[in-house]
Amino acid sequence: MLPTMLPTMLPTFSDRWRSTLDWCPTPEQQQHFEVLYQGIVAANQHLNLTRITEPEAFWEKHLWDSMSGLSFFLPGGDRDPLPTPARIVDIGTGSGFPGLPAGLLWTQSEVALLDSTVKKLRFLDELLATLPLPQVKTLAGRAEALGQDPRHRETYDLALARAVGGVTICAEYAMPLVRREGYVVLYRGQWSAAEEASLSRALIQLGGVIDRITPFQTPLTQGVRHCILVHKTADTPESYPRPVGVPAQKPLGLLP
Repeated sequence: MLPTMLPTMLPTFSDRWRSTLDWCPTPEQQQHFEVLYQGIVAANQHLNLTRITEPEAFWEKHLWDSMSGLSFFLPGGDRDPLPTPARIVDIGTGSGFPGLPAGLLWTQSEVALLDSTVKKLRFLDELLATLPLPQVKTLAGRAEALGQDPRHRETYDLALARAVGGVTICAEYAMPLVRREGYVVLYRGQWSAAEEASLSRALIQLGGVIDRITPFQTPLTQGVRHCILVHKTADTPESYPRPVGVPAQKPLGLLP
């Protein structure tokens, strides 16, 4: 059972939401963000879910950061809204970001929180029991294995990959899971021309193209963030993803 609520609460920062992402959570969404925060910080005392526990840092580095990558599909964003309902997978969800904010944003869409660490998924199951998110489920496994599973391969409208490896590694994890004409959002910090070139080369093999690269400045600490939107334009060859561990050991897109 999740511990009781802690006294410190999240800031609302309505003006910063609007000025940076042209979006602001509803009072109900803000209440649900609070439940996420309280549950994660309390469980963090024994699960080591995140080093970011102060309310303002949590708001910026987990909630705002998650929403920055989802903003492509918000009203007024760079892309049309997702289909309703959509299927979304959060690869390497960890403590639930950005998958939980996606579930709170698109309540009619199915969201799979994928991770290979079972104890984290057990915690997320407990946390989900405190939220009105029946469409959000945890999923134990490795992206390399799920990408070859016909129940998951090329069935998702959107894949999210945040802080789970190099950019071409994340692309190989995500692209086989997404249907043709679907999208992948890759969350990055700094971004370079060399990374863009290697990702473009990898996507030729994986069946996609870079659609948008959007830079952000974090609202409180003025850190550098980039969100890369990848559009899947062709089926991914059956040889991808390669077996577990190979994408990390031999990343695609590197020059010989």
